[in-house]
Amino acid sequence: MTEKPIAEMSFEEAMAALEAVVTQLERGDVALDQSIAFYERGAALKAHCEARLKAAEEKVEMIRAQEGRAVGATPVEGL
Repeated sequence: MTEKPIAEMSFEEAMAALEAVVTQLERGDVALDQSIAFYERGAALKAHCEARLKAAEEKVEMIRAQEGRAVGATPVEGL
C-alpha cells in the first residue's frame, strides 16, 4: 500500500493519519527503526495540520476584516 503524500492530504486526512500513527506508537509493539519512521511521519503530519489550520484562520480573519468586524484570531490549542 502506497501512502498518500502528506502535502496532498486534506486536514481531515492528515488528522486521521496522525491518529493512526499515535495509535501504532502507543501499542509499543513495533521495532525501533519503524518507531522512528512513525515518529518522523507523525511530526510531518502534525506540521501539515498546523499549517492547514493557520491558513484557515487567516482566511476567516480576512473575511471578518472585509465585513468590518473586529479581527484577531485565537490560536488553536492541542496541536
